[in-house]
Amino acid sequence: MRLIDLLALIFYNLSRRKGRVALTAVGVVIGTAAVVLLVALATGLQRNATQQFASIADLTLITVMPQYDMGPVMMGGGGGGGSVDGSSNIKQLTNQAREEIAAMEGVQTVIARDSMRVGARIKVGRLETYPYTFAMDTTDFSQLGYELLDGTLDLKRGEALMGETAAKSFSDPMWRPGQPQPEQPELLGQQVRLILQRWTQDGTMVEKTVSVRIVGILKERRAETDFAMVVRMDDLTAWNEWGMGKRINRNKEGYEQFMVKATDSRDTTRLAEEITQMGYQAYTPQSFVEGINNFYTIIQIVFGGIGAIALLVAAIGIANTMTMAILERTREIGLMKAIGATNRNVMSIFLGEAAGIGLVGGIGGVVLAWVAAQVINLLAAGYLASQAAQIGGESTGQAAYIAPWLPIFALVFATLVGLISGLYPALRAATMIPVLALKYE
Repeated sequence: MRLIDLLALIFYNLSRRKGRVALTAVGVVIGTAAVVLLVALATGLQRNATQQFASIADLTLITVMPQYDMGPVMMGGGGGGGSVDGSSNIKQLTNQAREEIAAMEGVQTVIARDSMRVGARIKVGRLETYPYTFAMDTTDFSQLGYELLDGTLDLKRGEALMGETAAKSFSDPMWRPGQPQPEQPELLGQQVRLILQRWTQDGTMVEKTVSVRIVGILKERRAETDFAMVVRMDDLTAWNEWGMGKRINRNKEGYEQFMVKATDSRDTTRLAEEITQMGYQAYTPQSFVEGINNFYTIIQIVFGGIGAIALLVAAIGIANTMTMAILERTREIGLMKAIGATNRNVMSIFLGEAAGIGLVGGIGGVVLAWVAAQVINLLAAGYLASQAAQIGGESTGQAAYIAPWLPIFALVFATLVGLISGLYPALRAATMIPVLALKYE
């Protein structure tokens, strides 16, 4: 029997009993829709969680810190800890370490970072604030995801960037209750006084005032830069040397951190592991995202399994429908065998009919799930937008996301369910004895 003849016969047999086929397919429709919709809900939650986290953290960045090895610890009389000789072994982030990490496959750039190690405050007139001050040894701050509210990211000596929150946090130390709150100063393009403080060995506080020009205001991004002032590395190094009273040797003392930027976010976890094996501490937000993805993958499997239970019930319905069809068409089966149909031909016909019911139900289930997903997304759009606004991220507005592979998987799975459900009835029909089948009343 040719394939085209087989398909035509299957279609004709199914169309003869439209009502029975439709009622049987309804079970498959519900089961398929449940599988698709539940998996789509889990996928949508995963995408929203991942995208919201990615909006506040660069997934290509790896934070590298020195590795501290305290060695054997001996408790002191005051309860503090320390090594036997009072020192600790630290693998510093030196210039040589920077070159080694930069040479690794998948690394785009390595940016050194250091923080202010002395007390500092900014004064504008009578107003002052205490921003967290740090430096990045780079001329391209866009690599770190910095976005400007106004100004420029191009820093020269004596210039700085201010976070949006830090720029609005000035207060008057002489303010008293009942007095009007002071207006925040316009910092962009202005020279401000940075007052550094250090303590001498005799307990005297010494101050030093330097002039800093604010050339850019960083857009709020729910990160440390919101409350910080970012300066050039050479400026920060000079201020720290003044506060510490000695020169800083980067080849010996190293930097506070390295910000390693990978060429692709898929490389960050591997690079973090390799850097850790080199003896440093390494952290990347991508590892957290992978944890989220693993959690939601389990949720998808669980949700899909729950939906598959409905398909199992539908499979029983298909098997029952095909068994009844065989009883009704026993003489027809005997006639087909009498005119030359083989067991394989008869089995193919009934398997095809069962698979056809599964396919029709699968198509209906995919369509129903798509419609339900659109309704859910419409209802959830407002809630997701409000949640994203609270953490400063952006929402796709999709609570249920139907991945391109999901409808294809659902159709194949529904067809296989129908095929397997019709296996026993088809075997029963194929093994009928023609003479007995023709005599069947």
